Amino acid sequence: MKIIRAFISGCAIALGCGFGYAQKVVPIKYGDFENWVTRHISESRALGGKKRVLYEIAPDAVIEGNKPYNNMGGSPWATSNVYARVVGISKASNAVFPDRNPSGGRCCKLTTMMEECTVLGLIDLEVLVSGSIYLGWNNEPISSTSNPYGKMEMGIPYSERPKALRFDYRLLVPKDARRVHASGRDTKELPGSDHAEVYILLQRRWEDEKGNLYAKRVGTGRERFSNTTDGWVKKHDIPVIYGDATTNAAYKPYMGLIPASRPYYARNSKGKLVPVKEVGWDAPDATPTHLMVMASSGCGTAYEGTPGMTFWVDNFALTF
Repeated sequence: MKIIRAFISGCAIALGCGFGYAQKVVPIKYGDFENWVTRHISESRALGGKKRVLYEIAPDAVIEGNKPYNNMGGSPWATSNVYARVVGISKASNAVFPDRNPSGGRCCKLTTMMEECTVLGLIDLEVLVSGSIYLGWNNEPISSTSNPYGKMEMGIPYSERPKALRFDYRLLVPKDARRVHASGRDTKELPGSDHAEVYILLQRRWEDEKGNLYAKRVGTGRERFSNTTDGWVKKHDIPVIYGDATTNAAYKPYMGLIPASRPYYARNSKGKLVPVKEVGWDAPDATPTHLMVMASSGCGTAYEGTPGMTFWVDNFALTF
């Protein structure tokens, strides 16, 4: 009997299956970042008339001209790269780029940078942008700089319960790391430095008769990164905490419920983009309706961050 048990145990370890050793890894579509859309945008003459290149995560394609972008090829990913048209003036911003990983394939590079523009050759404006990718949709063209989250549709329909979010990453924090606020109206130094961030959030959403959207938090996984890495960190897992995350020893204050003052948005059944009001923690065994995943070179509020922060990510997957 001892020989049989040893043989079975050895097979389970070698095959990675059965007897508690099984693990299913499900890649997130286009989360290997091998495919990108390249967009060519012409900014208005009032801003200098520059030709800009914007990138999106979707099947390889080239889009010429100032056209609003909608997710192509079934890609679930949106980026902070946007085409804006405010009072007839066209502007483009790009802080998410394709890059090469150590194996020679592609990865995603997220950067925090100062976006500069000169209006009519007279007025110089600076806006800080952090490179971000997320599961959802952008609503282009952006028509104002107010309420940035109100232009983003966060989350995709999803009803499974993964154990963790897995990905590869690399982080470069500038030596003179500083944190600034720059919204185009003013630029000022802030205390401390920013962090890169990745999260996975699972929600159970519902809609009332007036079209308002509500949610309870089913699962939480969130991590911030503050130190330059020695090359790539492979197969990094962010575990998902189900139920009330505040009762878990791994809980951090930034893992809490989404504040009512800064809600994420989604479309209701009438097709209107409205805030999703997260009203509490769900039961530990609840079934989600939506999945949110985001990676960013910053974790502060809009227009705040550390210029030069660069965060590479690759191979996003869910483990079960």
